[in-house]
Amino acid sequence: MKEFKAFIMRGNVVDLAVGIVIGAAFTGIVSSLVEDLINPLIGLLIGGVDFSNVFVVLRGERGPSLEATRQSGAVVLAVGVFINAIIRFLIVAMAIFWLLRVLTRLRMRQKEEPAAPPAPTTQEKLLMEIRDALVARRDPAAPIPGPTPSPGPRPL
Repeated sequence: MKEFKAFIMRGNVVDLAVGIVIGAAFTGIVSSLVEDLINPLIGLLIGGVDFSNVFVVLRGERGPSLEATRQSGAVVLAVGVFINAIIRFLIVAMAIFWLLRVLTRLRMRQKEEPAAPPAPTTQEKLLMEIRDALVARRDPAAPIPGPTPSPGPRPL
């Protein structure tokens, strides 16, 4: 039981469970979008065809709807239901594509932002002091550089 609890409480498993729940909710939204908004508009544009009732009877009698035909025991190819599934798939694929595109751009922005330079270590501070002392020894009138590290080695 302990092993099962440890497995369930792993971050990946919890993330996967959250993804499945959100995916199920998203599927309901997409199904409603396809069946309640997109299909009626497409049907209106092509002459009032309701995709959910587009089917081919292979054997048996044709009823007034797909459901009635299936209940009568007829063998049918539900072409309209298949078209609805394709439209749903394309909508979900497009939504995932745009989501990943946005996430990728956000990650790219984070990488492009320059990170603050790290604070100089004790060794770097000592080396800067030595450099400054050598510059002061060579030319007493020369200004002593500040405590910021130089971009590269300076010739002596």
